[in-house]
Amino acid sequence: MVMSSTLDAAPPTTLRIGTRGSRLALLQTQRVIELLRGGNPGLQCQQIVISTQGDRDKQTPLSVLGGQAVFAKELQGAILRGEIDCAVHSVKDLTSILPEGLTLAAVLDRADPRDALISRYPGGLSGLPEGARVGTSSRRRMAQLKLVRPDVQTVELRGNIDTRLSRVLDDADAPYDAAILAVAGVSRMGWEDRISTFLEIDQFTPAPGQGALGVDCRADDKATRAILSTIADERTTIEVDAERTFLRTIGGGCTSPLAAHALVEGDIVRMWAMFADETMDRIATAEDEADVEDANALAERLARLLMERVQE
Repeated sequence: MVMSSTLDAAPPTTLRIGTRGSRLALLQTQRVIELLRGGNPGLQCQQIVISTQGDRDKQTPLSVLGGQAVFAKELQGAILRGEIDCAVHSVKDLTSILPEGLTLAAVLDRADPRDALISRYPGGLSGLPEGARVGTSSRRRMAQLKLVRPDVQTVELRGNIDTRLSRVLDDADAPYDAAILAVAGVSRMGWEDRISTFLEIDQFTPAPGQGALGVDCRADDKATRAILSTIADERTTIEVDAERTFLRTIGGGCTSPLAAHALVEGDIVRMWAMFADETMDRIATAEDEADVEDANALAERLARLLMERVQE
């Protein structure tokens, strides 16, 4: 379902598209470029690589650096300075409120939103030995692991996706028995065969926007917004908007232990959500559904419900 443009503006002939420099980011940006060219004959796309703080510093925990937003802010600054026209992001890397002057102009159709267990042991999570060391930099995943396997230890694991996979599967001296990564990233790299187990959404509810690519640009750049709207997916846009409404209602940043996933099926939207306090001693989950037109109201209701449960 691709959304049609309603903006009255002449489309640009060349689009300067910002991206991170990781192999995965470049693959994702190429997909956006292919879609843009396919629907806009004659459009020229210039890919511009911009280094982000999250890419430069692979040692400091994301919770210290400022969460997933460290992968987006340099790209967004380049848009505002006029160095690029737009930028490609994993939507889960975006803050709930974009910097002033920017808009999320397109959300593409979503890849598999689930988490994946990458393990040295067969049998999924239950097959991990007592006290197993699971690599992740996500506080959301730490909280969800605590509910399912409270005996395991979580160990900080950062780096590009190939680095993280290699440290778990190839480096016998690395302090990891397993790791949890997003299925979408592993699959986009062509490494789905390395996934030990697909973790189901009711236990490992994804981060808001997980699996979806988004493209932001200046809010007043009508020409760029018009052309980006040609690759926006209507269903995923509704889902992601509800997930980001949940995030915005809780008021959590990207370091907060929370999760939200919406799924549109016909006229109904179903949502799973999780929220924990900062110490992850109190963890609450919820699931509900509503009519599609009430997706954001559903997200707000679940956010308030979980906040009440955690604060009781």
